[in-house]
Amino acid sequence: MKITFKLMTAPLLAASLLLGGTSAFGAGIDQAVVGGDGQRLAQVSTVAGKGDLGESNGKASDATFRAPWSLLALDDGSVLVADARSHLLRKLSGADVSAFAGITIEKDAYNYPIGGFMDGKAASAVFQEPKGLGADAAGNVYVADSKNHAIRKIDKSGSVTTLAGSGVIGSKDGKGKDASFQLPQDVAVTADGTVYVADSLNHAIRRIAPDGTVTTLNALSTRAVEVVKGQVVPAGDFADGALQTAKFNEPTGIALDAKGNLYVSDSGNQLIRYIDLSAGTVTTVAGDPSVKLGKTELYVAGDFADGDAAQAKFNFPKGLTVTSDGGVLIADSLNHSIRYLKDGTVVTVAGEKDQYEGNADGTERNARLQHPADVAVLPDGSLLVADAYNNRIRQITFYELPAGMTADGTIKVVYGNRPIDFDALPELSNGRTMVPVRVIAEALGFEVTFDENAQTGERQVNLGKAGTTVGLTIGKAEVRKTVQAAPESTKSIDVAPYIKDDRTYVPVRFFAEELGLDVQWDNATSTVILRDKLTR
Repeated sequence: MKITFKLMTAPLLAASLLLGGTSAFGAGIDQAVVGGDGQRLAQVSTVAGKGDLGESNGKASDATFRAPWSLLALDDGSVLVADARSHLLRKLSGADVSAFAGITIEKDAYNYPIGGFMDGKAASAVFQEPKGLGADAAGNVYVADSKNHAIRKIDKSGSVTTLAGSGVIGSKDGKGKDASFQLPQDVAVTADGTVYVADSLNHAIRRIAPDGTVTTLNALSTRAVEVVKGQVVPAGDFADGALQTAKFNEPTGIALDAKGNLYVSDSGNQLIRYIDLSAGTVTTVAGDPSVKLGKTELYVAGDFADGDAAQAKFNFPKGLTVTSDGGVLIADSLNHSIRYLKDGTVVTVAGEKDQYEGNADGTERNARLQHPADVAVLPDGSLLVADAYNNRIRQITFYELPAGMTADGTIKVVYGNRPIDFDALPELSNGRTMVPVRVIAEALGFEVTFDENAQTGERQVNLGKAGTTVGLTIGKAEVRKTVQAAPESTKSIDVAPYIKDDRTYVPVRFFAEELGLDVQWDNATSTVILRDKLTR
């Protein structure tokens, strides 16, 4: 889908900061602040697509897509999008979306575009579910034109030609149109124009020389599965070891690393595999390699688990990107998550276990994706995601603390990228961070009132905003909450609010969580980080 280390230049960086970033979100994945649960802090936002089905260009926020599937950074700072079900290639440049290649020749009775197969100038060429994208050092773009079962090439002048494949399903090696593929879904391209193909339904990794000669690198599966009684279909298989005897099960993602070797999303086996081309070997680098496929199973069952790479679990992983420091980003499509493999460990970048699909911007655990198909790295360290079934392009920006947050022995509180300045320092009580309530509440936009119960003499502090009221009682370890006209709810907390030097101190975590904020602790600088869980 991309040349592994082809990064975008200044125009897109400026656009990414305009569309989704702030000064608090400029770190790369390995420089991001890590929360108490070990997950890197990040924010997910939408940079293109309003979610409706269509192929409208123009302002990025108003553009429409039909299953954007793959992303490719170009030298001019723009990003190509393979808009699979529109049968088009689109270009995201700053805050605008425009046509790049392909035309809509006809629509069916349901108003869906009908694809086709025709070479020519970019403005008149026709594709059918283009998916994987890549580019060589000369700037030629390569497309896994999946339902044409072909690999197409778009040169710098905008001419579209067919590099290999004829539009007819098959698994034949050969040169150019004499070769055949079956639903190729991704490409990885070297500087000299050698193309590696994830040929999904042939369960094969193919290599195309610059002259168009196609070679199959691994052994083809001979397994068949009876999906329903009396109906048998070809199926993928699994084998590590020598490349010529290795087997795959619907590989859908492929990416080159700095050594010129290949990472592969072996989707049907729920694994990430590695092809060492110089050694001629295939190994499993993430997921359990003890694959056991039953006689009636097309695929290994998907699941979700972070941690040691050998025990990590995926659910139809797709697009891959190798980062500049050797990590691998994974679009874990049916877990609706972005995962990260590095140094033998898998972590989740956005999404979490048991997360359902959805569409919401917000923090790394609260944002929602729906079938992410690809992920790319921007120059500022943030990520772009082809959020296929939301018909949107999303951005993941990693959190870093505002300037001045140092290990100076004091407790600090920030809201997003803004430090909260207290007139009295926060302090610890029974291991909990206590803060002066008026300062923090007003910083979050709440009105603060104080009451005294005439009957009990209890002193109470109440915070109100937009129909939500949160109440605490001095010396009482509980928090009360009322939303709109709903009955009041009460919850126990660890530490009771108290008064010190005429200021009311409250436990920041429980207080903030009742206001719907995400609360994290940065141990290195003794900083409490408050963030809005959802932003759209």
